[in-house]
Amino acid sequence: MIDDEPESERVSALAPFRHGIFRAVWSASLVSNFGGLIQGVGAAWMMTTIATSPYQVALVQASTTLPIMLFALVAGAIADSFNRRKVMLVAQTFMLVVSALLTLFTWLGWMTPWTLLAFTFLIDSGTALNSPSWQASVGDMVPRAKVPAAVALNSLGFNITRSVGPAIGGIIVAAAGAAAAFAANAVSYIGLIVVLARWKPALPEQTLPRESLGAAMGAGLRYVAMSPNIAKVLVRGSAFGFSAGAVLALLPLVARDVVKGDALTYGIMLGAFGIGAVGGALISVRLRQLLSSEVMVRMAFCGFALCAFNAAVSHNAWQTSAGLLIGGACWVIALSHFNVTVQMSTPRWVVGRVLSIYQTATFGGIALGSWIWGVVADAHGAETALIAAAVAMLAGGAVGFVLPLPRQTVLNLDPLNRFKEPMLALDLKPRSGPIAIMIEYIIREDDVREFLATMAERGRIRRRDGARNWTLARDLENPSVWIEHYHTPTWVEYIRHNRRATHADAVVGERIRGLHSGENPPRVRRMIERPTTAGTTLVSPKGPIDH
Repeated sequence: MIDDEPESERVSALAPFRHGIFRAVWSASLVSNFGGLIQGVGAAWMMTTIATSPYQVALVQASTTLPIMLFALVAGAIADSFNRRKVMLVAQTFMLVVSALLTLFTWLGWMTPWTLLAFTFLIDSGTALNSPSWQASVGDMVPRAKVPAAVALNSLGFNITRSVGPAIGGIIVAAAGAAAAFAANAVSYIGLIVVLARWKPALPEQTLPRESLGAAMGAGLRYVAMSPNIAKVLVRGSAFGFSAGAVLALLPLVARDVVKGDALTYGIMLGAFGIGAVGGALISVRLRQLLSSEVMVRMAFCGFALCAFNAAVSHNAWQTSAGLLIGGACWVIALSHFNVTVQMSTPRWVVGRVLSIYQTATFGGIALGSWIWGVVADAHGAETALIAAAVAMLAGGAVGFVLPLPRQTVLNLDPLNRFKEPMLALDLKPRSGPIAIMIEYIIREDDVREFLATMAERGRIRRRDGARNWTLARDLENPSVWIEHYHTPTWVEYIRHNRRATHADAVVGERIRGLHSGENPPRVRRMIERPTTAGTTLVSPKGPIDH
């Protein structure tokens, strides 16, 4: 567990660097990101030389984002169910092996457009496995109060490499060919693998059996479905990815056909995008203090629309690069803010899954947009596709009038840890069930309206955390008696459900207990349901119980 530090340190944008493991992973990731961007330049430019249509060039961008859309939820469930450090080690090693094979195939001259897309897809499948564990591990490296600054620093690190990595990649490709770029990427994984292998995080002891992957994914989807604020982030992230992805997908065509450049021109343009992104990362923390979430995101949509329109009408590489500075800043401001909002709205037990669902929505939008804008460019030219994408970006910003992002608030989502497993007279096994829970409240007539409003929130929290068939009933003969009723499939799921409660959730429970007018606390009954058919296995009573 990481201890909170003085308030004065929390306000510093560089405070996460005071934690050695964050510093080491950030530095190693910087090198790895350099390799990834160099590889990306090599793949994109190589595709322009071997592809037969603009459609295949745009598919390079789609192949980098499609794996995240397809595998992110599974990766998120793995991140929440297994040791995140080990998951990242597996993912990094897998990407190293695939990158080495990509280098070999290119060196031997075996590369075709579809082989290149396959290798790109595999490398980014490793990224899809790695990303939820990496992002969720930020909370294991720094205190929760520093998570926004840590996310901003991660964006800063990636975009520092984006500002110069593509230009270096362009130089490498121009001087030594795509195989050299792919080899540089393979070597770049080694440092991060070493750092992760040496990291020994202090993890909480797992006292409950691990959820199956299917159940874990279902729990993540249920949590998002019952969290309206997170759902708004997913819609806005998907809309931003769909429209903004056009610029990165079509930039190789802009460099080659619109401004009549070469691989170095493409690298410089990506570098300009990266420099803008560095600036966006540096000011994002300050913007969060000055502006509301919705204003920030609308500005990002409008700024990126300007970037896309400029790329469509400009025939000068430097003018296009100037617009990409704005686009890069808006890209980071929007995506880092979405990421921070999700992380700060989600407890640790499900953060990997919720982040993976956010990634699925956002990068799914990028993948879909890359494909659609590629089709438009194939039929009508890159300039027309970029202008259409700019219009779509403005429409995405206007969605905020209907689905505004939640206000920036800090919730205490640490585990409440108040639940104690009750003493049972029956000898239950972890898989025994189904379990029915009934809680009886005594509510004065004057408090009924407030009680119903508060119980509506309680019901949402119960269902979000795994309760099934939640209902609230009123006694017809004694109207002051109200019964809250819900099920869990097994006894272990009942325990898991209660251990998911956070300090923020406890505020609702305390309001309900304040409305309860009985002399004793609300009465809780826990029962196991049993059919009356012959042959049913019964749970036997325990021996004498020491209460």
